[in-house]
Amino acid sequence: MASPSSDGPAREAEIRLWREGDRWVATDVGAGVTTQGRSRTDALENLDDAVAVHEDSRGRESTDEELREYGIDPADNSTGDRDSPDVLV
Repeated sequence: MASPSSDGPAREAEIRLWREGDRWVATDVGAGVTTQGRSRTDALENLDDAVAVHEDSRGRESTDEELREYGIDPADNSTGDRDSPDVLV
């Protein structure tokens, strides 16, 4: 299965999935990312998220439209003069 690479051309992807005790472990060999989950599906979904973070394709700021979809008024979505919490710095 070919997947995009941050270097441009497609690369061959290898996913390894195995069971350790009561958990499933999934590794994206090319990205060097490993996750786990209670089921195969959980482990693979966690792997998708972890690879996205690893490849810096997540963590963008929400758009005003996305905020509205979740019932958040974008005008009220600011820290104002307050400093961001330590976990966000």
